[in-house]
Amino acid sequence: MHFRKIFDILFNWERWDYRIKYIPIYPFWLWYCLKARSFWFFTASNPTLTFGGFEGESKKEMYDQLPPSTYSQTFYISPSFSFNEVERIVTKNFTYPFAVKPDVGMMGFMFRKIDNIEALRAYHQKMPVNYLIQDLIKLPIEVIVFYYRFPGKDSGVISGFLKKEMPEVVGDGISTLQQLILNYPPRTGFFPAELLSKHKPHLDEVIPAGEIFRLSWAANLSRGGKLISLAHEIDDRLLKIFDDLSNYTQHFYYGRYDIKCNSIEDLKNGHFSILEFNGSGAEPHHAYGNGNTLFQAHKIFTDHWDVLYRISQSNHDKGIPYWKFGEGLEFLKKAKHHFTVLRKLDRESLNG
Repeated sequence: MHFRKIFDILFNWERWDYRIKYIPIYPFWLWYCLKARSFWFFTASNPTLTFGGFEGESKKEMYDQLPPSTYSQTFYISPSFSFNEVERIVTKNFTYPFAVKPDVGMMGFMFRKIDNIEALRAYHQKMPVNYLIQDLIKLPIEVIVFYYRFPGKDSGVISGFLKKEMPEVVGDGISTLQQLILNYPPRTGFFPAELLSKHKPHLDEVIPAGEIFRLSWAANLSRGGKLISLAHEIDDRLLKIFDDLSNYTQHFYYGRYDIKCNSIEDLKNGHFSILEFNGSGAEPHHAYGNGNTLFQAHKIFTDHWDVLYRISQSNHDKGIPYWKFGEGLEFLKKAKHHFTVLRKLDRESLNG
């Protein structure tokens, strides 16, 4: 590893592994577990999401609790389906390109843009778990909204509002795609080797001057996405949008919405498409990309943990049980195995 990369990692806490970043504040989390007398106190935060939406929840479960007009057309596919069945669904309901992703996923693993029937066939043959097919949302802006609401309240709080930038390069008419990828500015979650493998057929192509080449359709931080604060855009109109969403089933209390829209004004006017809702396990991403020190980021994290505890405690007091220790441990083991399979499959399919 070059000295510059080592220096960049050492002095840019945002690029550290999450297990290292969180070490100083783990005692705060343990304190909330002790106060609640439950390791899984957060499971009461969003009662209608499995495990409170902390990890391993189904996207179908989430979409079923949102107004149908707020997310794109979605079909759920089992690996037991024959490819003829999948092809019939696609022929009747979709045009290429469209998106596919695991029903239970994380970090963009096995999210793919499907351009033709051959790519769909290869994806279906490889996927050992349920996945979904969705219209590819081509709206130009992707935003993150972190929202929480205390039980019994009609209105909540938007604590974070950010715009995501997709990882992409701009051609200069001279450099090949490989050179542009290798010269890409250091960014959290950006893996040049992975992208070189993914775009192998195009690496020797010279990208015309001014042309944008998108490196990934998944804008996750873990996949090289960049965050830009939109805190100045938080107002009553924006809050009403998310109060209405939260109150639709009355049980979304804490989490992060990933959304696409044409503009922030359009979003405030109610025109948008929800990509997903992440529950109690959602990280407040506004700790990133705002020039915060690690100490300031820790303050944001622990403040949100306090909110999560208070929401969970309130729901628990109203009769919503915490998951039992053994039940939660078994669920996490299964989720970990599931994500290990997806991570390995994602890496193999890129290298294949």
